[in-house]
Amino acid sequence: MELDVRHLRALCAIADTGSLHRAARQLGLAQPSLSTQLRRIEQELGGALFVRERSGCRPTPLGRLVLSRARPLVAEMRSLVAEARAAAAGGPQLRVGSTASKALAGWLRRLRGHGQDPTLHMNVSPNALLRMVADGQLDVAFVHEVEGCPLRVPEELRLRVLLEREPQFVSLPAGHPAAAKPEVDLRDLADDRWMIDPMVDGEWDAVQRMFRAAGVKPHVLHGDYHTAGALVATGEVVTVCQPTHASSPDMAVRRLHGDPLGVRLLLAARTETDLDGVYPALEEAYREAARQAPAYREWLERDGAMRPPVPALP
Repeated sequence: MELDVRHLRALCAIADTGSLHRAARQLGLAQPSLSTQLRRIEQELGGALFVRERSGCRPTPLGRLVLSRARPLVAEMRSLVAEARAAAAGGPQLRVGSTASKALAGWLRRLRGHGQDPTLHMNVSPNALLRMVADGQLDVAFVHEVEGCPLRVPEELRLRVLLEREPQFVSLPAGHPAAAKPEVDLRDLADDRWMIDPMVDGEWDAVQRMFRAAGVKPHVLHGDYHTAGALVATGEVVTVCQPTHASSPDMAVRRLHGDPLGVRLLLAARTETDLDGVYPALEEAYREAARQAPAYREWLERDGAMRPPVPALP
């Protein structure tokens, strides 16, 4: 077997995510397929590249050597493809990466209105997006940092804080007894099934700490938040959600008592100039998303002055 860029990209994904499962999801592969590919790569190179542990995968000395050569090659190939596509399309494109956000649509709309031509790469892993910016695969990335779980920020990146602490709310079925109140105590949800996405960097650990602090041990299911939203609407689960998420006839978005879970919202780029070119549009889009979410707008208007600075609502 001859190694190619596809194999090197797989090795970088495993190292960046620290998990075969997360890497397979990022690459759009089944985990058994990625495991088989890794074994073949290791056979070709003559040694183990990763140590498999219960907590995930970490590179061996041979793995670190291979990764040190693989990363520049993968980054260069991606840059080549991006530049070629931009040239074929008639001009440069702004390569934007983001985790999920209600502000995203408004941000992209404003960038286009300012004459920029953004492309979008979504990923549930903020760390993966930061690595892509550092490697030159993305120009900017809008990510969140879960409280108590610092991101692995490459040294060459520049960061700008959009919001120092965004409280996370809870999404629950509209007919749930706790939905009758504007603020929900975690103890009122102790007997519910929760759905949490363990692929989101830091999310699982932070939610577990939140449960322990409240003295509750609810039954927890693992799944992506798109699936969680569908199950909330049918009354199957409750889940944490961004405060900019709007209620619907089947689903209620409520503040958690004491705001026990929060994230920091960050914009990352390689230069301050890159940040200056996109940050104002992002700030405007976030304000717009906050205005359209009644529960969050109420929180900002009532408690915002007592919290770290937040974008002002007109």
